[in-house]
Amino acid sequence: MKAKIITGITALIAGALLMGFIGFYSLPGLMMLEDETKYDFETTVQVFEDKVNEAGWSILVTHDMQETLKGHGHDVKSVKIFELCSSKYSAEILKLDDERIVSPLMPCRVAIYEKSNGKTYIARMDSELLARPFGGVINEVMQQAASEIEDVIVQVIR
Repeated sequence: MKAKIITGITALIAGALLMGFIGFYSLPGLMMLEDETKYDFETTVQVFEDKVNEAGWSILVTHDMQETLKGHGHDVKSVKIFELCSSKYSAEILKLDDERIVSPLMPCRVAIYEKSNGKTYIARMDSELLARPFGGVINEVMQQAASEIEDVIVQVIR
């Protein structure tokens, strides 16, 4: 009887450790989304900027990482990171004291880059997944914002 209990506890601990390792190593794949676009890099950037503006969002800053890194002696393929904002969503979160804790996640960021295969990709955090544990206003607002950004991205990748 004692041996069965020890075996059961050992199996339970081993299972928990295995699930922990699986979760740890699969988490980056769950938190980040990447899609191949149907355009070359420059066209993707232009179409994306146009669609963001049409959706009523603002592009606050565009980081040209290729140019920035070139200035430091590094040669990388084209990478632009866009900081996007919708005032209607930002205001809903930032006007409430307890919700401001997620302000480090703002503004929304989307990257467009080339890979060595010559194809262009769009990547972003899975904001819908990230928002769920917060619940309440944060979840509601981030779900809506993420949905709008996904609508923009779908127009660029399809």
